Amino acid sequence: MTTTAVELTQVVQRLRDLPALPSVVLDLISSFGRDDVDVTTLAEKMSRDQALAAKILRLANSSFYGLPARVKTVKQAIVVLGFDSARALAVASTVIDRFGGAGGPRVDVAHFWRHSIATALCARSLARQAGLDQDAAFIGGLLHDIGRLVLAISFPEQYARVIAGYDDTGLSAVELRVLGVDHEHAGQLLAEAWKFPPVIQRAIGRHHAPAAADLADIPGVVHVANGLVHALDPNGRMAGLAAANLGLLPEQVQAVCRETEGQFEEACRLLMQD
Repeated sequence: MTTTAVELTQVVQRLRDLPALPSVVLDLISSFGRDDVDVTTLAEKMSRDQALAAKILRLANSSFYGLPARVKTVKQAIVVLGFDSARALAVASTVIDRFGGAGGPRVDVAHFWRHSIATALCARSLARQAGLDQDAAFIGGLLHDIGRLVLAISFPEQYARVIAGYDDTGLSAVELRVLGVDHEHAGQLLAEAWKFPPVIQRAIGRHHAPAAADLADIPGVVHVANGLVHALDPNGRMAGLAAANLGLLPEQVQAVCRETEGQFEEACRLLMQD
């Protein structure tokens, strides 16, 4: 391997060395976008995984949801929260745990996950306003930049050069120059390896520039959410893009930004908790 570029085959090979996800979480991931999900069987598997069950119960009983009574079992959590939300939270918290301290000294992992969580919240809120799948948008938003960690973990020497060489051409351009692959592509490869549905793969792999056919779908939502979180300006250019592509009014985008800000710190506390 040279110090100036890597091959896609090398990226794929390194994916096998990344922190493994529990089999039950891979089962949950494979159920996204399917109409024939056996919720009862998956709930049983989630209940039997003690670490996962503890996460779900902690999240369900947090002030984030404000449930009127304490939830004592995973089955109760799924009934109260809904299977889709419980699944999204289980996948999100597990991935953050697995990659929580990864990335090396050149990547501020805490900042990385805070941006990712903000984007996930924003994407979920945008999806609700647009009548799209909120939980797919949440996962796409959470993992949109996961390729950065993939590259930083797998090729630390080269990625240190990426960070050192960052300029106004943008991160992806520097990654391509130094590594020969960018974080969008690396993230999409990981999403493919984990068997996320294609729409989430595309949301991760094209979050900077979705295909025209995806602008009004989950990839477009994640693209806009990422831009809004970076810009922190509900009245700016990204807000106009959201209105045009997703059929949202400017006041709806402003409501999304307010909701994201209101949920952000509590979501970070819950999802980033050891």
